[in-house]
Amino acid sequence: MSASHHPLAKNLRTQLENTVKSARNVAEIAAHAALTNLGVGHREPYSHLTDEQKVLRRRLRAHGRQLGDVKYEDESQETRHLVWEVAYEHWHRMLFAHFLAENHLLMWEAGAPVTLVECDELVQDPGTSFGAKSGWELAGMLAARMLPQIFKPQSPALAVIFAPEHQRELEKLLSNLSGEVFQASDSLGWVYQFWQAKRKDEVNASEVKIGSDELPAVTQLFTEPYMVDFILHNTLGAWWNTRHPDKSSPVELTYFRTLEDGTPAAGRFEGWEDSLANFKFLDPCCGSGHFLVGAFMMLVPMRMAAEGLSAADAVTSVLESNLHGLEIDPRCVEVAAFALALAAWRYPDSGGYRQLPALNIACAGLPITATESEWLALAGEQNNLQVALSELYRQFRDASVLGSMIDFEKGINGSSLFDTSWREIQPLLEIALAKETDDQSIEYGVVAKGVSHAADLLSRKYHLLATNPPYLVRGKQSERLRDYLASYYPAGDADIATVFLKRFDGFLVRGGVHASVTPLNWYYLKS
Repeated sequence: MSASHHPLAKNLRTQLENTVKSARNVAEIAAHAALTNLGVGHREPYSHLTDEQKVLRRRLRAHGRQLGDVKYEDESQETRHLVWEVAYEHWHRMLFAHFLAENHLLMWEAGAPVTLVECDELVQDPGTSFGAKSGWELAGMLAARMLPQIFKPQSPALAVIFAPEHQRELEKLLSNLSGEVFQASDSLGWVYQFWQAKRKDEVNASEVKIGSDELPAVTQLFTEPYMVDFILHNTLGAWWNTRHPDKSSPVELTYFRTLEDGTPAAGRFEGWEDSLANFKFLDPCCGSGHFLVGAFMMLVPMRMAAEGLSAADAVTSVLESNLHGLEIDPRCVEVAAFALALAAWRYPDSGGYRQLPALNIACAGLPITATESEWLALAGEQNNLQVALSELYRQFRDASVLGSMIDFEKGINGSSLFDTSWREIQPLLEIALAKETDDQSIEYGVVAKGVSHAADLLSRKYHLLATNPPYLVRGKQSERLRDYLASYYPAGDADIATVFLKRFDGFLVRGGVHASVTPLNWYYLKS
């Protein structure tokens, strides 16, 4: 069940690009039509809606406000962000289901994979359909059940039903993709860049300053496999070379470079421990997870060789202990998590599909749209939780433009949150949120859990940080972003990428290393 390590052929990449771009158009038309039929943007519910539809409408409005949709004085509400969200979630649930099915990993139950054809058959039996009206819908439900960290069961976005003609068009687009697309090593990486292509063109043509709405589309750039391999071969590969000089590497190190005396050109990494058991890797701008998957494919065989672990135990240990990812775009987080889960399930001799440990991947860009009083109300009477949520509010209120640049040691207000571990706060938060019944409070609670997860990863220290940071010059930055960069790192604020180079230092243990894809021009430009 090993995955192909071959990148997409050019003709297949073109096919995938055309398919994804078409899918976004269809999905957004479908989402807009469905939300209009539910009256989500209207000031009051339509009289013909059922009680169930009215509940869904109310939840969707609350979800839209959390995403950034404006509620007007007359009680009407825009739906732009909600349309984007519903379109993305529906298409990607179908896409991920297809990836799983093509890799014999779409599970009816543990150890019993099903095909898309079998999903069509199962949906004919009311006892086995889970209420799905088509094989594709059932496949999406099975994928969501397998991937609860990616597709939140409680999300109202996935409860929206597309019109049959739109659904059929999306199914046709997926069915026409070559099976090779679902086996290539870089398909998922290209998927999100193609999804954002239209939005990126719109933003660039508008010449608006880049803020929270525009940042993910403009700064997402797929990292080519050779860049990932070069960085990892000359960091993790170099570490292996110095710690196991008499053993050949269990991973082919195509790009590993040495000096004339045979020592690694990138150094000996003497600040790292001699065992990978406690090794911590972070990609703070993880995008679709290319560095995370690359590190996974090196760390698993290295730990098997060095520690005598089985493939299954090594996979679990690497996911639990070694790999961490942060990303400003919540949709990209889903792609990265899926890419890592797929790599784990496809890893040779690891047992195929099984429940994986919670992945250490979080969105550092979740916006807090609540007022401070609404936000603090989530804590109830728990004083420790109130203090923690108050600090989170101050640090994360601009998260949608700052993301991984949030620095708790330096802090926007010069303070540091982490006198208390977030792993201690999390159970208190879960108890408090279980009591919420109001739609808007439930939405704030979902964000609070996501923000606390990101805060935990932002507060930790790492041995190796490898990434392709975003690039955005000062002249294109929104006022809030420009002001923050100028105060945080004035020497490098001509571009976000150079500010990130400074931010990376704060993530590292003593002796830690960061390795980035970066242009050379910042070495010699006056700015």
